[in-house]
Amino acid sequence: MDQASPQCMDDDPSLSAYQQDEHLPKVVVHFSVVPGATLTWRVDADSTLRVQGARLWLTRINSPYDHWLEPGNEFRLRRRERVWLSTDSERAARVSLSYALPVRPGLIRRWPGRLAWLGLEAPAAR
Repeated sequence: MDQASPQCMDDDPSLSAYQQDEHLPKVVVHFSVVPGATLTWRVDADSTLRVQGARLWLTRINSPYDHWLEPGNEFRLRRRERVWLSTDSERAARVSLSYALPVRPGLIRRWPGRLAWLGLEAPAAR
């Protein structure tokens, strides 16, 4: 590949330090919690929940505490726990849930075969 896709570059050194700490690939799911609704699910992977828009109520199974998250707050969720979300606001709370994709064993070993199938060569070791 002789061309790279366009990227936004920023000279802020704090951003490059942040990007080095991130584990890629990462999945981010955005959804809204509308007034009067309660959402529940079992968490599939360790995740970070971020709140925007309105205050959010969060409770977890096996926890005696409820949490009220203000817009801008983050909350860590553990794999396999069940959570409930709701809002007491007149407007929807916007929520983003981010987590790292699990690494599948053997994926790297299969890349050369897939590249060969596509008629491409595997990158040479340096």
